[in-house]
Amino acid sequence: MTKSLTLNGAPHRTSADTIAALVRELELVPEKVAVERNGEIVPRSTLEEAPLADGDKLEIVHFVGGGDHAADTWTVAGRTFTSRLIVGTGKYKSFEQNAAAVAASGAEIVTVAVRRVNVSDPKAPMLTDYIDPKKITYLPNTAGCFTGEDAVRTLRLAREAGGWDLVKLEVLGEARTLYPDMRETLKATEVLAKEGFLPMVYCADDPIAAKQLEDAGAVAIMPLGAPIGSGLGIQNRVMIRLIVEGAKVPVLVDAGVGTASDAAVGMELGCDGILMNTAIAEAKDPIRMARAMKLAVEAGREAYLAGRMARRMYADPSSPLAGLI
Repeated sequence: MTKSLTLNGAPHRTSADTIAALVRELELVPEKVAVERNGEIVPRSTLEEAPLADGDKLEIVHFVGGGDHAADTWTVAGRTFTSRLIVGTGKYKSFEQNAAAVAASGAEIVTVAVRRVNVSDPKAPMLTDYIDPKKITYLPNTAGCFTGEDAVRTLRLAREAGGWDLVKLEVLGEARTLYPDMRETLKATEVLAKEGFLPMVYCADDPIAAKQLEDAGAVAIMPLGAPIGSGLGIQNRVMIRLIVEGAKVPVLVDAGVGTASDAAVGMELGCDGILMNTAIAEAKDPIRMARAMKLAVEAGREAYLAGRMARRMYADPSSPLAGLI
């Protein structure tokens, strides 16, 4: 039921049932704000349960620097990150190179594949020896899964192994294109959401499919820019933009990025982030490319926030033509 509130001195309508839900609706993080309701402070530890009633008067505040801009963060499933670049952990020459690339990229999330333990050499080096999951968020993914059933089994094992509930789901249709099988992807999303997972979902660049995934419980929509590992760049900007405009959850371009300009384009379209692996791992200098991708994502985001100039059919001189000598 819609409620009429007074929020920070202004009328506000919401269907949220709790203060925490209202805070998230405002794209804020409950852990980072203080709330006063009807003249009384609401303890932060109780925001999740604190009910909202019609006519409530709320003040929501947070700390800001003296005249400085707030950090441009993004949030997925209630978890907030500063870097909008997610990188993979495959195809590198070594774990050392992988770790150096992650550091250069500034990424706070890395995707990790779930594979069988090497029982013949249990003391062999592991990714966790080089990239600390206590400092970098691991995002288990289902790379290589061609059925929803296999993808769900894989993520159940991942949760058992590391306690992860924020996961990346991909269900592939066939090996040549690695294009997503959207029917299997949708079924797997529904199962995972019911089991308490928070699936970030790789999908086709299809606004209708994206909306179906969101309704099924996807916490982020991740349309491909081009086939996985192709380096072709974003092939269908119109569809990516439509997905961004229609989504209520984060949208991240996943797959197809080849160079820094591709990453900037994705961010200029309004995406919340970019996920890539091959573009960095197969560069001649992966560490330098990782730095380039970091800067490209930041530049693309700044350009999106700035608002690009209008496109024109004809020239428009920068200097006035009147008064020429």
